[in-house]
Order: sequence, then structure tokens, then C-alpha cells
Amino acid sequence: MKLNTLNRTAALLLALGMTAALAGCNKTEDSEATAESATAESATAESADAAYAYLADFSYSDGFDENGYLKGVTATDYVTLPDDYNDITIDAALAEVSDEDISNYINDYILSSFATAQQVTDRAAADGDTVNIDYVGSIDGVEFDGGNTQGQGTNLVLGSGSYIDNFEEQIVGHTPGESFDVVVTFPENYGSTDLAGKEAVFKTTLNYISETVTPELTDEFVKENLAETMGMNDVASLNSFVKKTIGFNNQYYDVYSALRGKVTFAEELPESAKEYYRNVLLFGVYSYAQNYSTDMSTIVASGIVGDAYDSVEAFVTDMEDSINTQLEQTLLMQAIAEKQGLKCDTETLNREFVNQYGVSDPSNFTSLYGENYVKCQLLDSIVMQNLIDNVKYE
Repeated sequence: MKLNTLNRTAALLLALGMTAALAGCNKTEDSEATAESATAESATAESADAAYAYLADFSYSDGFDENGYLKGVTATDYVTLPDDYNDITIDAALAEVSDEDISNYINDYILSSFATAQQVTDRAAADGDTVNIDYVGSIDGVEFDGGNTQGQGTNLVLGSGSYIDNFEEQIVGHTPGESFDVVVTFPENYGSTDLAGKEAVFKTTLNYISETVTPELTDEFVKENLAETMGMNDVASLNSFVKKTIGFNNQYYDVYSALRGKVTFAEELPESAKEYYRNVLLFGVYSYAQNYSTDMSTIVASGIVGDAYDSVEAFVTDMEDSINTQLEQTLLMQAIAEKQGLKCDTETLNREFVNQYGVSDPSNFTSLYGENYVKCQLLDSIVMQNLIDNVKYE
């Protein structure tokens, strides 16, 4: 469903996506520091982060009011809309959604969510299959560390190249329940010098082949699985929603770009809103620092956020253009809403959320982001859908 739109305002935060392993990079040189210097560094980091302690209480809804507008901001004070702001022409191809597009979308984003794994035991394994195997590896009859699944079973996609050369090929053709030897030679540059260049025998058992079973798209399936969450009872209604969703996503950028080219912004944008978007950015850094028991300065210095920065302040300063761009988009969509008398109060949220996002209950999102933030995102979608509904095509 069109949930990627819901996260649009959080784009700056989501751009900071990183793994726990990467976040641990702050410990590269600390291991050589004395206990005294490490304590001093920790105190310095805590002192620097103390300025951002307020982020512990941050909410994405902090910047918006009960109607989905920027809190305390009248957008038309900062955005000048020409009379023909909604006279927009875009490429007709952007509005074209084929039956194949619809089918692919449903397969990739809906049916796949209901797919189940089925254990197959009555045929031989083939290249491309996902198999579950157990093995015990040995060299010259002696088992080596890390070469035993301990009977727990492990999944392997044959042909993926995940294992040593020629390992996966020797499983092809065997049938579940068979036990057999897989003989391979570790490469000369293998990470373990005890194994590098040596021939190993893996006593292997093929437990089963795992096949993904995707349900058939029928009226019964839609009614049983999507009626409650999406308010849909048949394939026709699902196809209609998906077609609208794909068309929206295809046209959003071009419609917004055409609209953006028609308007002008005040030289100075509302500082309260800029401060909110700075806090969105900072909250991303703060959250990672908290989750991985490090500090914000270490996060921005590591290069994980795109570049390495000497301080959190330097990072935010470098992101000012991005912050202004995001704020301009929010102001522009709100300015149109103001001009058209649109708002997203709680009644609108409950009525329109399913129409825009294909989910009848917004509570999962309001509990995560706060109701007012979700209202802002929904208002953005409503305004854009109105623009798309009235575009001209060439």
C-alpha cells in the first residue's frame, strides 16, 4: 500500500539508516586509550550530548496542530500562489497503469505478505531451490570448528554462491532424506589459515526443499484477508485501489515539480518550523546513539550519516539546505490546503486514511508518530490527489 508517502516528511531521518555493526565503529581506537583518557572522553561526549537531552521527549507531532498544519504557521504568509497554480500539464505516460503493473504490485506487496513456506520431500533438489541441510565438516577425518550445523538445519539457496565453490553444485540432484559427502577445497586466501587451501569433506544431509506458496488472488481471498484492514471485499476493488496508488506514485514528483516552478517563497521561512525539522534530523542521530550506547558526536563523526563531521552542529549546518527544501514542500502543500479550505481533523483522518493508504485503522501509525504528524502526511496526500485529478496530459 502507499505507506511510503506516509514517511515522506521523515525522509531526512530515514536517510540516516544504519546497522548496529556500523554504529559500533566508535570503538576503533578507544581500545588503546588508557582508562583515564577513556573516562575523560566519555565525560566530554556526555557533556556535548547534554545540550540535546530534550530530544528524549521529542515527538514527530511536535511541529503540527490538530488539523495537520504546521503549528502556529499560516503557510500563505510564506508562499505566493499564482492564480493558475493548479494548471499543470505532465506527460500522459505517467498516468498510464497497465494490468501488468497492477498484477506485479499486488504480487510484490500484498500476496507476498500472505505467502507460506512448504516443505517438499518428493523430488530432487534443483539449482535455484532453497534447501535445508545439515552437515559436519572434517579435514583428514578431523572435525574443524564452525563446520557443524549441530543438527539445527540451515537454509541455502542453491546457485547463490553463498558457500565454498562447488559445494552447492554437489547438492543438486539429491533427494530429501539422503545423506552424502560434499567434497570441496578451501581457497588459498580463506580467512582461516587452518583451513586455507585444504580439502574438506562435509557429511551432508538434505532435510527438505522449501517452496514458497503464494495464495491465488480471488474475491474470497480479498474478502477474508483485506476486508477488515483495507475495507475491500473483491478483486475489482483491490485492482482499483492499486491502480490509483501506482498512478499517484508515478505522477507525484512531476506534478510537484511543475507546481514548485510556479510559486515563490518568502526570503525568510518560519524559524519555528525550521527548528522542528532540525529536531527531526537530530532525533535520528540521538536515537541511534541511545540504541547503540554511544554518543551523537561519535555517530556524526563516523561517516555513517554520509560524511564525517567534527560536531553535531556542523552536521546540522550542512543539512540546512535539505531542511529548507523539506520545509518548503510542507509549506507549499499547506498553502494550497489553506486556499482550498482543506484540513485534516480527526474525522478526516478516520475517513480518508484508508482511501489514501489502504489501511482502515491508522492507530499503528499514530501511536508511532503521533496523530498530528499523520494528519500532516494525509493532508499532503489529499492535496496532491486533488492536483493529480485535475492535471492536463500531453
